Amino acid sequence: MPKETFKANAHLQAGVQVKVKSRNFEVTIDEPKTLGGTDTGMNPVELALCALGACQAIVARVYSRKFNIQLDDFRIELEGDLDTDGFLNKSDVRPGFSDIRYNIHIETDAPREKVEEFIAFVESKCPVGDTIANPVNLKLNEILISSSVK
Repeated sequence: MPKETFKANAHLQAGVQVKVKSRNFEVTIDEPKTLGGTDTGMNPVELALCALGACQAIVARVYSRKFNIQLDDFRIELEGDLDTDGFLNKSDVRPGFSDIRYNIHIETDAPREKVEEFIAFVESKCPVGDTIANPVNLKLNEILISSSVK
């Protein structure tokens, strides 16, 4: 299958609220009040955790038949440690997650050994997990400036 390009747009609203769009879908992203937002949506790092969990769940669903694993229930609890002093420019700590941990809850009749093999495969094929775990080429293409004077 050829390389596919996915696209998204982020548009800053009032305060720190952002409307993000991809294809025909829109999500409101905001910060909690403790970080200067109005708490009208998840913040970007919470959304990153959600994206990781959703990606692993989708990979699990797509490959469960290949492994003969019946998924009666599948959910992931995720948490990440982030020092907000990095984001708030109060210290030299990195602004992103230092650690992400997750627990996978799976309801199945498959034996533990088979489930562990399956989960290792899921982790190896999750695009979001791969993106978080490995360096990616992040490049600003261009800054487009328009005048706000009319």
